[in-house]
Amino acid sequence: MKKTIVGLLFLCNAALLHAQQITLTPDQIKALTADWKGERSADGRPHVPDKILERLKNVSIEEAWGILRNKGFQNQFEGDWMVMWPDSVMTGRVVTAQYMPLRADMDKLVKEKGKAEGRIGGTNSWPIDVLKNGDIYVADSYGKVVDGTLIGDNLGNSIYAKSQRGVIFYGAVRDMEGLEEIKGFNAWIKGYDPSYIQQMMLTGINTPIRIGRATVLPGDVALAKKGGVVFIPAYLVEDLVINAEFIMLRDSYGHQRLKEGKYTPGQIDTEWTDEIKKDFLKWLDENSAKLPMPRAELDKYMKERNW
Repeated sequence: MKKTIVGLLFLCNAALLHAQQITLTPDQIKALTADWKGERSADGRPHVPDKILERLKNVSIEEAWGILRNKGFQNQFEGDWMVMWPDSVMTGRVVTAQYMPLRADMDKLVKEKGKAEGRIGGTNSWPIDVLKNGDIYVADSYGKVVDGTLIGDNLGNSIYAKSQRGVIFYGAVRDMEGLEEIKGFNAWIKGYDPSYIQQMMLTGINTPIRIGRATVLPGDVALAKKGGVVFIPAYLVEDLVINAEFIMLRDSYGHQRLKEGKYTPGQIDTEWTDEIKKDFLKWLDENSAKLPMPRAELDKYMKERNW
């Protein structure tokens, strides 16, 4: 119990944390994300496989949101974004950064700690330096737009070169035209402004942050679409993906059979009879090329669940 209380105090007291370091250590990140049992990045963050990130792109915001709520996670969505390319989808492993209004004594301490850790350049470039392929730079800059632009096109190019992804900022960017020229780069932001960053300070990298209505941990997986962003705990991603894929298969089957007039809405919208289940399995065989997952994975899923 004592260790648990100390751990919570450690994570919640950001001022004490940043008096010691800019980012959580790998062991601290592992403790924070202890439910993840798979591979991890060198910095300790969960490393959800690329193939799962790719499959996640086909999951709707509503499906991801609903599955998470059913598992007790009710604060993982944030909407009302300005999206650079609304018709694109972005998934990736989260690198977090937190910014606050500038306070000279704390900013001095952060910069001293950063220098001791070998960090170079402006503090708003430090989170970019840790990005790897498949990462998404997610920053809480408290919604500041004027004088709150975290990046322009120079940093945007660096972000994309390192991560092959874009950004999710509870704040703003500048040089929008230049950012739009970076092929593949996308941004979910709260605003655009031609000003440059002033009176702000970086207070942490890969620490827990708040993005609007959502609490986000380093190593979470972000699902970003034009309707908003869902932040998924790493250990739930794979199960969420196959759950959502199975729901999509059921819906596709149900819509087809309803159009054919084979079953009534009442039959499809309630618990399926053995006859409908057998018909669904036959339909899966006939549409095997359309399955979003390996058939063996689907069969295992259905065997373990009462569908």
